[in-house]
Amino acid sequence: MRRRLIAAAVVIAAGIAGALPAVADVAQPTVVTADPVDFTPHALDGTVRAIAVVGNTVVVGGTFSSVANEGGFRSVRRPYLFAFDAKTGVVRTAFAPAVDGAVYALAAGPDNTVYVGGAFRTVNGASARGLTRLSVSSGARVAPFKAEINWGDVRTLAVNGKRLYAGGPFSAINGVNRAGLARLDGVSGAVDTGFDAKLTATEMARVRVEDMALSPDGRRLVAVGAITHAGGQPRNQLALLDVSGPKALVANWYTDAFRSQCDTSLDTYLRGVDYSPDGAYFVTVTTGALTGPGKMCDSAARFESAGTGAHKPTWVNHTGGNTLFSVSVTGPAVYVGGHQQWLDNPQGKKTKGPGAVDRPGIGAINPKTGKALPWNPTRSRGIGARAIVATKTGLYVGSDTDKLAKEYHGRIGMFPLP
Repeated sequence: MRRRLIAAAVVIAAGIAGALPAVADVAQPTVVTADPVDFTPHALDGTVRAIAVVGNTVVVGGTFSSVANEGGFRSVRRPYLFAFDAKTGVVRTAFAPAVDGAVYALAAGPDNTVYVGGAFRTVNGASARGLTRLSVSSGARVAPFKAEINWGDVRTLAVNGKRLYAGGPFSAINGVNRAGLARLDGVSGAVDTGFDAKLTATEMARVRVEDMALSPDGRRLVAVGAITHAGGQPRNQLALLDVSGPKALVANWYTDAFRSQCDTSLDTYLRGVDYSPDGAYFVTVTTGALTGPGKMCDSAARFESAGTGAHKPTWVNHTGGNTLFSVSVTGPAVYVGGHQQWLDNPQGKKTKGPGAVDRPGIGAINPKTGKALPWNPTRSRGIGARAIVATKTGLYVGSDTDKLAKEYHGRIGMFPLP
């Protein structure tokens, strides 16, 4: 979601004027506790789709319309976007930008700002289709940033220094043709005209980047979604790009793991991806409906980032027929969220097969073995957990339900480190 220091993308603010380093999810020393903190606020309807941590502020985006402080009796109207204090959970009253459509992606910007992507057309009354940059202190648009997609939406964002990456189902930004993926100047919003991954799908208009993740050093970017080719080379639903220079170069790394068919109605069944904090591997999560130990549908899978040529997954953990939407890799754990009922379930067919373990709505996987860890707080499943974001203090989870660890947490909660 990344969900994640890429949103779903999330990057923690570094406080350096005009620039941020590229990072994968935060390395954590151990698995988080199974008891969420009691002070996070509540989104009272809709779905939390994206979370970003900017200094001591947590910015939340989605399809909700109102929020409330924990223990409060008064709801506050906050369509699609709100923020709260990371230490107290109190909703930030000064951050109330007027956004007229869903927010799907967030990424922390420099100087206490946040990049916002989604399906909106205007922000604070001005045209800003799909993409904007806001002050976290006031909610005002930050000049001179201006970038607009032609249609569709922005579903994922990533930041590396003054470079901003945007992905989604669009075909142009600021009038510059870019199918599904673009790199922009993080200050002005201008499209990097030398950077074009040349993504294609079965039809040009159907190219869609669902999620992406930058390696910790910012030199590689993995994009997943409705993709058949990158730079003229076959890349089935997943493309690894060398983004260290002025151009988007297709890396000599590929996998045929996602060539196999899942539900025929899906143009892509990949839903999320996240790099490990050390950059050694990344993990994908999928939907798909079809089950079985030889399939990649409804699963989480680890891929090593080193080496060239064809790659097979190091391990695959199957849910047995339920979607995973989000993933966050922290070192000790690979956290996954969706509407799954089980993990370790390759033989399940919407059933609990041999060896399966109950992990409703959220779970953690051992990054070395690929087997479920004992961590099992549970979550009301709903459609699924769309955002999982690791920070230095814990793990934020955003979804469409209000029960987390059998406690009331309206669509957002946070599991602290012990």
